[in-house]
Amino acid sequence: MMNAPIRIAIHGGAGTMPKRLMTPEIEAACHDSLQLALQAGYSAMAKGGTAVDGVEAAVRALENAPMFNAGKGSVFTNKGQHEMDASIMNGETLDCGAVAGVSNIKNPVTLARCVMDNSEHVLLLNDGAEEFARLHNIVFEDDDYFFTQLRYDQWQKAMKKKITVLDHVDDKKFGTVGAVAIDAKGNLAAATSTGGMTNKLYGRVGDSPLIGSGTYANNASVAVSCTGHGEFFIRQVVAYDLHCLMTYKGMGLEEAANHIVHDKLKPIEAEGGLIAIDAKGNICLPFNTPGMYRGWMKSEADYFTGIY
Repeated sequence: MMNAPIRIAIHGGAGTMPKRLMTPEIEAACHDSLQLALQAGYSAMAKGGTAVDGVEAAVRALENAPMFNAGKGSVFTNKGQHEMDASIMNGETLDCGAVAGVSNIKNPVTLARCVMDNSEHVLLLNDGAEEFARLHNIVFEDDDYFFTQLRYDQWQKAMKKKITVLDHVDDKKFGTVGAVAIDAKGNLAAATSTGGMTNKLYGRVGDSPLIGSGTYANNASVAVSCTGHGEFFIRQVVAYDLHCLMTYKGMGLEEAANHIVHDKLKPIEAEGGLIAIDAKGNICLPFNTPGMYRGWMKSEADYFTGIY
């Protein structure tokens, strides 16, 4: 299929800062960052790039924005470090790449793509992933680049309370970022990136770098990126479950996505959401939290960003 409508959708995490804490300045900055990410991804495809190019560009923009828990804005682990996870998948070929527990990588999503494009593997971890990054000239940054006062203060609160928390301490916000897209040839792609959980222990890894749990793309059905409490999304294999409901039960995108988020996840107190685009270019962004940083773009003039 040639010259299909280019479309992209993104998320910056489900669950939001409470409205009482959301100043007009913070809200405007979030909308601006979402819009810039949409434009980055859409532009990459409008210039002839693939859906993979689009989702990588969008997620890179979100990783570079300090208000999201990915890349620059990543949370602190129990040891005061940053351990980041990311994945990417090509719906045309089912090729995919992922990294987990990496430190000092400026754009983990780009390293995930490098794994997909330049290795026979899917998932690389920790030191091995960083060694691979050096071999392929992936950009590193020092610890200071990743330091944000907000994340440091959250970590200190979590340390004092001796808890591991999902991004924020006093309010629920799941800071994973992601993108899904369909390009001019009708190919789908998805990507997800995260800094994980504040004060996390033992090299904990969530759903974001796990193909089928946090990320999945298949031209026959859907591209999906998830955000929420990763342990539940892993147990429910959420991203692949959406593909299965559409492929084997014949559900439409909206019916299948809402069934997972509201009927399967909510009853087990699994908070979060997902973004998805199907093979026809339909977009769905359901969530069962008070809000989700999200947006879509169907043309330069037709786009949406939302928080609550």
